[in-house]
Amino acid sequence: MKPSIPKGTRDFSSDEIAKRNYIFGIIKESFELYGFEPIETPSFENYGTLMGKYGEEGDRLIFKILNSGDFLKKVDDSLLHQKDTGQLTPKICEKALRYDLTVPFARYVVQHQNEINFPFKRYQIQPVWRADRPQKGRFREFFQCDADVVGSDSLWQEVEFIQLYDTVFSQLGLKETRIKINNRKILSGVAEIIGAKDKLIDFTVALDKLDKIGEEGVLKEMRDKNISENALDKLKPLFRLSGSNQEQLEALAKMLTDSEEGTIGVEELRFVTDQIELLGLKTSKLVLDLTLARGLNYYTGAILEVQAQGVEMGSIGGGGRYDDLTGIFGLKGISGVGISFGLDRIYLVMEALGLFSKAPKSGPDVLFINFGENEALYSLRAIQKLRNAGFKSELYPSAAKLKKQMNYADRKEIPYVVLVGEEEMNSEGYKLKNMSTGDQLDCNLDELIRLISS
Repeated sequence: MKPSIPKGTRDFSSDEIAKRNYIFGIIKESFELYGFEPIETPSFENYGTLMGKYGEEGDRLIFKILNSGDFLKKVDDSLLHQKDTGQLTPKICEKALRYDLTVPFARYVVQHQNEINFPFKRYQIQPVWRADRPQKGRFREFFQCDADVVGSDSLWQEVEFIQLYDTVFSQLGLKETRIKINNRKILSGVAEIIGAKDKLIDFTVALDKLDKIGEEGVLKEMRDKNISENALDKLKPLFRLSGSNQEQLEALAKMLTDSEEGTIGVEELRFVTDQIELLGLKTSKLVLDLTLARGLNYYTGAILEVQAQGVEMGSIGGGGRYDDLTGIFGLKGISGVGISFGLDRIYLVMEALGLFSKAPKSGPDVLFINFGENEALYSLRAIQKLRNAGFKSELYPSAAKLKKQMNYADRKEIPYVVLVGEEEMNSEGYKLKNMSTGDQLDCNLDELIRLISS
């Protein structure tokens, strides 16, 4: 059987891991700079914890884990004959792989509420799984890097999250990143004034696909969900809004005059955009996108989504406010807001734009050539001191031909090679070769460390 891996998953080379760790490092450092603390949750949760939290589409993408043992033995024969997946699955699956980090976080907050100091700022960097159709930038196993605040309904949190996005992407070299923002209350207000409030979820799920299927595709999907032609005619001005953020908000405020919830959403959005305009961003741009919905049921206020410029890719980050997410687990009145970084898409964008020049190499800094047992022992004493000084150092494991050892260094892109023969041992020295220039220098151990560090 030819070895393979499941579609939507990947193996990573040491070079790829070094680049990924470079991204992880900047995100983690920025999270902690903004006062977030780390937690971790299990890779799988109880089936009931996840199901019903992401809407119908999300539930279909959750990987279910079959019970161990003879899992069909306790299932009633009549249920098996019905072949009703919805009823059968809970009987044979007690657990499921996590779909994202937000719902497990809500479960964590409820379960540990007596130990948490509110407002609670946490970050989490772990893999998630989705039974999605694999395509460019979309995988079935991928990392999310989340930061959330629970226990505060202050809109200053949204302002700080936009600044956090800007901090990370400017450090990664992603210039002119577009941070798109909307508010779920505005979407509810629009649904209300067009007479489709009872179909809010269908409305937002379809609207969120505007970038993928266009205006006509969105309208067709809404018709398929029995949203009336009259409602769709009233919706069309939303697609035509243009101008600056403030100009769009002014037009939207007039459009939503008769919706109390929509008006509140406009004012919340106005507050956030005003503060960002006053504070400024390093390299990112905050853009109003009044069709942004993200298709998730638990958002109640601000909705954020980030897109890179200069390369075709889906969103590389997203999030929003979910004022009662913990309510799904019985803890009412806990406000929350959070964002997520899509590591795998960020990696692909940076690779396409050639932005990994600052990423550290995964291999050794220096390779010691092996000429025999005595030379190897002499080299290992130096290697020990180099490692103590923080330099990644390696001894070739056998006294192979010099050409073979030098080719090994070339393939691994090791910048320095040290040659130690009888002459070097007698003088307590080393011969250092710079692999990029070909220059060779005779030096003692202190000089060797200094030369490698420079």
